Amino acid sequence: MIISRAFAGRTVAIFGLARTGLGAVKSLRAGGARVIAWDDNSGAREEGHMAGAEILPWREWAWEEIAALVLSPGVPLTHPKPHGVVIHAADAKVPVIGDVELFAREIRPDGDVPGSAPVIAITGTNGKSTTTALIGHILSCAGFDAQVGGNIGKSVLELAPPSADNKNAKTIYVLEMSSFQIDLTPGLRPDVALLSNLTPDHIDRHGTMENYAAIKQRLLKQVPKTGQVIVGVDDAYGAAIFSGLNGAGAVAWPVSVGKVLGRGVFAVDGALYDAQNGRAAKVLDFADAPRLPGTHNWQNAALAFAATKPFVQDTRAIAKAIASFPGLAHRMEEVGSIGKTRFINDSKATNADATARALACYPDIFWIAGGKAKEGGIESLEEFFPRIRKAYLIGEAAHAFSRTLDGKVAYDLSGTLDAAVGSAAADAGASSVAAPVVLLSPACASYDQFKDFEQRGDVFRTLVARLPRDMKAAS
Repeated sequence: MIISRAFAGRTVAIFGLARTGLGAVKSLRAGGARVIAWDDNSGAREEGHMAGAEILPWREWAWEEIAALVLSPGVPLTHPKPHGVVIHAADAKVPVIGDVELFAREIRPDGDVPGSAPVIAITGTNGKSTTTALIGHILSCAGFDAQVGGNIGKSVLELAPPSADNKNAKTIYVLEMSSFQIDLTPGLRPDVALLSNLTPDHIDRHGTMENYAAIKQRLLKQVPKTGQVIVGVDDAYGAAIFSGLNGAGAVAWPVSVGKVLGRGVFAVDGALYDAQNGRAAKVLDFADAPRLPGTHNWQNAALAFAATKPFVQDTRAIAKAIASFPGLAHRMEEVGSIGKTRFINDSKATNADATARALACYPDIFWIAGGKAKEGGIESLEEFFPRIRKAYLIGEAAHAFSRTLDGKVAYDLSGTLDAAVGSAAADAGASSVAAPVVLLSPACASYDQFKDFEQRGDVFRTLVARLPRDMKAAS
């Protein structure tokens, strides 16, 4: 655990006692702060109490005593309207921050002055989790103590403090940052900041696409001049952000897939190239990295290469680490096979753009989709409909998705994930195609039927493992 000492002897309020909130309670208490907290969920309140917080409804807080409000990233800060606790904090002139801000004040207390443990911060709409995990893997293979967390895995304050022996295992923090977390972290000055791509997402929480893009861009602007910025330039927003970076700030590198760059890192024709220092040099063939299928994973690898190059000088070592990457749970994760049928868990695909990346990888798909729909639905996926043999629709979005597919793709209104898995497995096994794939790639949030995408993916994995033995025999 990283102990936050920034508020020692003062009172800090925490609203939201899920993973990040509990981590903040423990860190602040260990650092000598008094913590008052609230969560609308009674179970979460009990966990917060056990962690050392004084549980008190937020409307009863003595705001004049509070030094800071640590807000869960899931609580509306600005849109569609600020939560009541945020309004009260503003009226009382209490700063509203997140757990990553507590991390930043502890690890990098001097702001722009780099500390003993470098920080790599990763954001973007899609690909950031795989990119974050891949960066951590490369650094670990190179002998670093890579502490990976933030919006993936452990909350940032649950990560280990910097290694005492920095000669043999220097700590590097690799943090996935959502737009919600960036909004609550004005003081983070990462050594490397990375923007993977930008497509419409979370507009309900940011109001407009321009607001969403500006928040992502803010993280890049917080990098000190001694650091580096890496930007995926294959979408219009990423290209515009990169073009807007001026030479007065940190060194900025573009990353592209399908386009040769005069400088930067790019992937073309199934290979990764480094053109950061003059003439482009081939790094690896993606055929040697079987757990990174598809051009979207080529982008993830290119981004990870650029982010780790300042710390790992041996290009061959980076290439070897990329090739050995085991993949990320819930992101195009193969969870089983029955006869000729493969089962792919892509529960992390919570919007249509992420699902497009999975649909592009397989020719014969039995597609499980649906959940809590996001703006735009699945209309943008029409170019991939010829790859879909049948769709199995679940959750709140099922009927809306069926209207988009009607007359174009055969579908079943399965309703629930267990019904969808059973039907898709049976249809795939009985099909005449050579290599059917049952693909869970929902293009939706999970909150209508599951607490998060991880639980949805775990349930899918369990359902696949429980498929009837006679189905396996029939295959």
